[in-house]
Amino acid sequence: MQEGTRARLAKKPAMTLFATAAMGAAANTHSLSDGASNEAASYRIGDLAKHFGVSLRTLRFYEDKGLVSPRREGMTRFYDDADKARLELILLGRRVGFTLRDVKQMLDLYDPVGQNARQFRLALEKSEKQMTRLHKQRESINSAIDELSGLIANLRQRLDVSAPAKKTG
Repeated sequence: MQEGTRARLAKKPAMTLFATAAMGAAANTHSLSDGASNEAASYRIGDLAKHFGVSLRTLRFYEDKGLVSPRREGMTRFYDDADKARLELILLGRRVGFTLRDVKQMLDLYDPVGQNARQFRLALEKSEKQMTRLHKQRESINSAIDELSGLIANLRQRLDVSAPAKKTG
């Protein structure tokens, strides 16, 4: 992905990304395919796996779960721009802690001719709940760090006290 595109997508709110994914917002993304500019982009599984830094198995798993729907020609999978955009959002959702079920629910509510208020409401509700969970996790992690820091300080102090004094001279 081009750096400019990555920066633009990183700045968009998650709800906007979820809303634009299903309609094939990948028109703004850098094409991985070689070839004709008038034809719809088509990506092989290996191309997308490398592009997004995931395994082939991960892409097959997402397909099995109905999150992406590549076209098949024999044993070869071909992904289009909509699949690529959905994959980008799946990975975004996973990074912020959504389950694949949550991601699928949000993506499946996309309506290409509607205003997507239902999708936005669901994404907002899930995002607020996830934010609450993440804040609780942060508090728990901070508490564990404080306790571990105290333990380390105590152990260092005990080692310093019990260590025999070095003779000088």
